[in-house]
Amino acid sequence: MSDSWQSGVKVAELTHVGMRRANNQDSFAVMVAESADRFERRGHLFVVADGMGAHAAGELASKIASEQIAMRYISSHESEVGQALGEAVHFANTAIFERGQSNPDFHNMGTTASSLVLCGGQGYVAHVGDSRVYRLRDHTLEQLTFDHSLVWEMEASGQVDSDSPLGKAIPKNVITRSLGPGEHVMVDLEGPFDVQIGDRYLLCSDGLTGQIEDEDLAVLMDCLSIDKIAPVLIDLANLRGGPDNITVIVVDVTGENVAEAGAADSASVEASGPRWSPVHSSRMLLAATGICWFGAIGFGVSVALGHPRMIGSAIVAFVLGAIAISVWFSGILGTGDKRQALKTRRRKSGSQPSASQVAGLATYDSGLEASEIANGTGPYRFYSADHHQALCKNLNGVLAELKNTSDQHHWLLDWSDVDAIESQALQAQGEGHWEEAVVQYCNAALEAMVLLRRHQDDSASDTAVDL
Repeated sequence: MSDSWQSGVKVAELTHVGMRRANNQDSFAVMVAESADRFERRGHLFVVADGMGAHAAGELASKIASEQIAMRYISSHESEVGQALGEAVHFANTAIFERGQSNPDFHNMGTTASSLVLCGGQGYVAHVGDSRVYRLRDHTLEQLTFDHSLVWEMEASGQVDSDSPLGKAIPKNVITRSLGPGEHVMVDLEGPFDVQIGDRYLLCSDGLTGQIEDEDLAVLMDCLSIDKIAPVLIDLANLRGGPDNITVIVVDVTGENVAEAGAADSASVEASGPRWSPVHSSRMLLAATGICWFGAIGFGVSVALGHPRMIGSAIVAFVLGAIAISVWFSGILGTGDKRQALKTRRRKSGSQPSASQVAGLATYDSGLEASEIANGTGPYRFYSADHHQALCKNLNGVLAELKNTSDQHHWLLDWSDVDAIESQALQAQGEGHWEEAVVQYCNAALEAMVLLRRHQDDSASDTAVDL
């Protein structure tokens, strides 16, 4: 890397097998541009993949995905960044599918894949499965990806409310789309969206999000430094049981070369008035607006030429034109940055999850005749980073239950360092310094995991903390 080149990002990445698994089926790729020329052409690329399948199949599938997406995207001759990224995911799907067809041991192996590109002041996300990409901006955590899971699909279709008993009973780990099991796949493409200095992005597997609530994640992302965030997230997931592999990539945008020029100005314009964008109108709506206004002008001319009976028609045409242009301006029929689409096509019409999917197996028949790229409508969910008090209470409870578990199993652990850090957290909490309290509780959690690793207990279930 050139000594004069500044990448404009700070990156922290970490993966862990978890507390219950024998091998790590997650893979990731971090491709930070090594020169200004490389960045201008392809930007920075980040990939997380979570494999599924018996034997070593899941591990192989995720490895192929992360390697193929990175290689195919970087070497692509496609000038449009989003298209190049989507096609790279298609190539990865083909490679995994063909490998699975060639070896019975790898048949139906699959993987999720979530990719982020920062290039030219814009961001792009290509996504398949239930790994996630988040963005933290202005103390708000935004989920940029749509989970291709049974619970999200049923909620989006209106078949079930996530807060209803049925919604809570649906297994969260049943996915409806993945790379590898099928010859073709639909890839969700989010973006382009603006990139600003201070943005923080998180790519992660469901080993993290299955154990840490989004509200807690928002506060942790907002409070912790780049050098601490990855190990804290991994350790908290493990302290809460760690039933799955855990992978995180955190990206901080620090340089103007990565952020969009004038991003703050464009954001203020969006906040103060309507944004003219193709997504705010359809061709039919534009045609209707034009017809109404031309009609109003025509009828008005007729009235002026001595045809007073046309005045009623002129008024009606004028009113309809005004209504149409108001709808066009409002964007009601489109999807803005924070407006979710009224209907989103996720599977082919009439397609339902198969029995193997409901059973949690990594099989997915897309029903597609060719792989496709679908334009997403993210962000999909928003979480404000104002959950400090509740998070402190949760972290205090985790540490208390961990000490209780240690006493019950007669582990010979010295908790003095953990207690000292926890007392600093309690002091900050008492003084109302909630961000500092969160940081100190996280330091205590890190120290607690150091004790557990030293203990080298063979029973992973003993470290699970039920909150």
